[in-house]
Amino acid sequence: MSMLAEIAKRPLVVALVLIVLLLAAGELLSPGFASPTQIMRLLIVAALLGIVAAGQNLVILGGREGIDLSVGGVVSLSAIIAGNLMNGADSGIALAILGCVATGAFFGLLNGLGVTLLRIPPLVMTLGMLGVLQGLLVVIRQGIPSGRAAPGLSQFVTQPFLFGLPGIIWLWVAIGLLLAFLLSRTVYGYRIYAIGSNEQAARMAGVPVATIRVSLFVLSGVFAAIAGICLLGYSGSSFANVGEQYMLPSIIAVVFGGTSLAGGKGGYTGTMAGAMMLTVLTGILTTINIDESGRQMIFGATLLLLMLFYGRGQAMRA
Repeated sequence: MSMLAEIAKRPLVVALVLIVLLLAAGELLSPGFASPTQIMRLLIVAALLGIVAAGQNLVILGGREGIDLSVGGVVSLSAIIAGNLMNGADSGIALAILGCVATGAFFGLLNGLGVTLLRIPPLVMTLGMLGVLQGLLVVIRQGIPSGRAAPGLSQFVTQPFLFGLPGIIWLWVAIGLLLAFLLSRTVYGYRIYAIGSNEQAARMAGVPVATIRVSLFVLSGVFAAIAGICLLGYSGSSFANVGEQYMLPSIIAVVFGGTSLAGGKGGYTGTMAGAMMLTVLTGILTTINIDESGRQMIFGATLLLLMLFYGRGQAMRA
């Protein structure tokens, strides 16, 4: 029992065990669910969620109840911008990437400045930004679909690239390695944990708290933009509010991976496992014909259960 209790305290181990159990359950419900081809599809979808959750993870690690609710809007806007800039031509991929990353960084910068300079709570600031992005999407689209993914982008996301794995999987792995190095081997990473653990103490130690926090929101916007580009390559075209499906799951993946909502504790490796677990769960819910509203209810309940099980770490810091 003590061994089980110790394992239960390790979110990464729990997530990996649940992934295996969910794959087994999916195979029982629908033979072929755990086939190599299907697992590859699940990995691609998990990579999309995992890339969004990368930025979410950084914002949450920074503390002060930092959650970025605008990621879904940035994903949607980036998919539309990328689709229109490349419009089915490989020659437009570089410009689309540059435009989307700049867009994501810009809205992330606005979020960061609102939180640090105007002292607006992150939840309020990013929720308001989500409303701005949703309105902007309506103005841009005017109800008319536009833009197409370039063949090169679609191949990168869906076709084998190296050792039989699509390029997006390798991109996700690269992001995982980058964040692992950033958080555990750089001064910047140490400062993120410092301000997440005790912002006042970090400020007294000379850490540029405001600058670090702004940069976290900028990175969140950049990662959401990258996910939007990849999502366009996966679907082939963009449509309104395509990114909203990632807002709640990106938070759940971070919490399930062991990152405390109080900030200052956690990492991205567990988040990657959490993204995969949620993707497999979504696949099972789809197999048993649970619609989108039902899935959102289940995700919301899952987040509440995670909060009860793992708790909020230490008391939320001011």
